[in-house]
Amino acid sequence: MKYQAKIITLWATFLLGTLFHTQLGLMPLFHGQDIAHSHGESDISWILWLMLLFFIVPIFAMIGTIFTQSKRFRIGHFGLTIIYSVLNFIHITADLLVSPIAWYQITLMIILFLIGLLLNLVAFGWMKYQAS
Repeated sequence: MKYQAKIITLWATFLLGTLFHTQLGLMPLFHGQDIAHSHGESDISWILWLMLLFFIVPIFAMIGTIFTQSKRFRIGHFGLTIIYSVLNFIHITADLLVSPIAWYQITLMIILFLIGLLLNLVAFGWMKYQAS
């Protein structure tokens, strides 16, 4: 359970930081979206669906981490952490191209990227772990 507790803690920390980065749901404003709540399916753009997907995949990864020791899951989970690290690096780069630069957001993204690298290391250890 040692690896799983670390992984879940790191994912949860990443998600909390992501909430702050998106300013608790105001990020759609930066994509030209209205933040008023609408229940019509046609009012929800693809970017909001991608943001939701980006957020819920780690939630399901945490749930899977607690309920399985499967080698296949551990390999897939490690791959997922790599994908998120690449996406976070791309996000930092994109944030640096926004004018004016919000340095507190860049700082947070760098911290989240470093948390992601730590998550990569722990996930790699869990993937290689042989239960005795």
